[in-house]
Amino acid sequence: MSAMYVVQSFTSGKKGQMLPDSPVQAQNTNHARRIAERLAVRKALVVAFMREGNPKTGEYEDAKLIEAFGDVPEEVREMDRV
Repeated sequence: MSAMYVVQSFTSGKKGQMLPDSPVQAQNTNHARRIAERLAVRKALVVAFMREGNPKTGEYEDAKLIEAFGDVPEEVREMDRV
């Protein structure tokens, strides 16, 4: 199994919509947390998460939350944590 660490940020759009920015891949949990903290200063929402799985088969477990900043939706708050 292999772990994938991703930081996804969002920008506020018209009528309160959250527009996704390009995801950023991190090296590990601490790196993802640091990236998320930096982005949180200027983004409406930032979510750092990790997924474990097999890149060869494309089978991954559910994402686990590392950190979230901003206007965090309920479904993100309810995620399992790392």
